[in-house]
Amino acid sequence: MLTVLVDYDSGNLHSAQKAFERMAADVGGGEVIVSARPEDVARADRVVLPGDGAFPACRRALGAVDGMVEALTEAVHTRAVPFMGICVGMQMLATQGREYEDVAGLNWIGGDVVRIAPEDTTLKVPHMGWNDLVIDRAHPVLDGVATGDHAYFVHSYQFQVADPADRLAHVAYGGDVTAIVATGNVIGTQFHPEKSQATGLRIIANFLRWRP
Repeated sequence: MLTVLVDYDSGNLHSAQKAFERMAADVGGGEVIVSARPEDVARADRVVLPGDGAFPACRRALGAVDGMVEALTEAVHTRAVPFMGICVGMQMLATQGREYEDVAGLNWIGGDVVRIAPEDTTLKVPHMGWNDLVIDRAHPVLDGVATGDHAYFVHSYQFQVADPADRLAHVAYGGDVTAIVATGNVIGTQFHPEKSQATGLRIIANFLRWRP
């Protein structure tokens, strides 16, 4: 069993790698590697796409890795391997990102990434820190995770899904802010599970055991 964390110069992957390695050891999840090689994605049993920064920069950086988008598409849509997007890696699943400019996403889950606009104007953007999850619907990757469990966020934009059925969880931050999306063998978290202590580690462990 091989889990590949995709490296496309989107930020420091050290903490994510350590968290996935720790939980893989706990649940018998096999090997975890960080790789910028499409060949590794092509042989992966699970794929994780992290992302830190602005949507346009991350999307262009991913597209600049020769063959990577094609390898990801083949893995997810042809081989149906379990896939997790984290932070901007989750946002890139959308049809379009609207951060600074309109940039096409992977369009694996319909919807747009738009700026958070709290109804309470005293709330700061970016949304940074711990927030309570509100679970909208059950999912195997959320086994043992309940409404009120904490997760760590740092973002200014959120994924507005076209189909409400694709949203698994949200948080309240001057209105509903999407926290988790999913469809088929694809799941994405706006928060950083590797920085979300017990809740995040449980989600990672569940992902490593997930068989869609």
